[in-house]
Amino acid sequence: MARLDFVPGNRLTLLRNGAEFFPALEAAIDGAAREVYLQTYIFRADRAGLRIAEALKRAAGRGVEVCLLIDGFGSSELPEEFADGLRKAGVRLLYFRPDPSRWQLKRNRLRRMHRKVAVADGRLAFVGGINIEDDIQPGGPPAPRFDFAVAVEGPLVSAIHHMARRLWGLVAWSQLRRRQALPALPLSTARAGEHRAALARRDNLRHRHDIERAYLDAIAAARGEVLIANAYFLPGRRFRRALVDARQRGARVVLLLQGRIEYVLQHYATRALYGSLLGAGVEIYEYQKSYLHAKVACVDKRWATVGSSNFDPFSLLLAREANVVVEHEGFAGELRDSLLRAIQDDSVAVHGERWRDEPLIDRALSWLAYGAVRWFMGVAGYGYHDEPLG
Repeated sequence: MARLDFVPGNRLTLLRNGAEFFPALEAAIDGAAREVYLQTYIFRADRAGLRIAEALKRAAGRGVEVCLLIDGFGSSELPEEFADGLRKAGVRLLYFRPDPSRWQLKRNRLRRMHRKVAVADGRLAFVGGINIEDDIQPGGPPAPRFDFAVAVEGPLVSAIHHMARRLWGLVAWSQLRRRQALPALPLSTARAGEHRAALARRDNLRHRHDIERAYLDAIAAARGEVLIANAYFLPGRRFRRALVDARQRGARVVLLLQGRIEYVLQHYATRALYGSLLGAGVEIYEYQKSYLHAKVACVDKRWATVGSSNFDPFSLLLAREANVVVEHEGFAGELRDSLLRAIQDDSVAVHGERWRDEPLIDRALSWLAYGAVRWFMGVAGYGYHDEPLG
């Protein structure tokens, strides 16, 4: 397993929700002169999708090499005429593992590209949890999803560019049986700021546990506070033990989790863990204002991560994910402030007494859902256990 390679001299800008992310992404695409990589799990033909699609078309029309990679399952509802319009405009569009049927239980179809990554001209990159879709979906809460991305300038962009370019090449080779040769760009390694940061990824070879290990190392070193916001939180025993150990050392351990039911199975399976965590002194808050989609954390007010990885077996064992990890008090403090405001203004605390008083049927549903997740992973050939991290 590869250890994280921290590099200094970066400038990182925290972006909250689509209201900040989409204008920044659109400006980066419009400013590109040579190439754009955009890789996302979901691309919808809604207002946000149309906005970014038009920017991609404008870039292709200027002669920019535009490489768009979307997941075959997450973006399976994208209309074919929408995709054809992008291709006709000169955008190179590929699907990661095209998904012909949602009802075929095949082992490999669970391996998805869940990353949300963009790179413009090898000089500006974006990593986070925000898909290319409207923050507010029809039939959902009236408030935008709670989510984050980060814009990256400086030496770390080289690693993000390499990751995006490599995956594009692998998918192009597997589907087209030929490499999509693109001219190599001279990448700048000049300092752009004061942030020390690293790219943490999850794939199926050298980087299978990098994101999980980054979290575990930070939690093991925590002395003051561990603050985690995660949309689908279903970690293994090792991670839960790390949280309990941090609490026993005297650190405050806070989880901000999904309060609204977006996906029934994940929602109830997560709640099966509440009793043991609350009993160990871990604080749990459920976000109520809208759907929580964030995958971020802060430790001791100086370590932070923003990315696409949930803490469920699908993200930890199967999906291609990407997080940026930052060691900087200013950046961590900004993210921490956003999370604390969400906890104070838009969340409710789950108390041990309240949880013990939950109706028996609700607690039974939680354990049934938890068992269903484990069973599903086993049937698919992925035993959900704690693998050695090395």
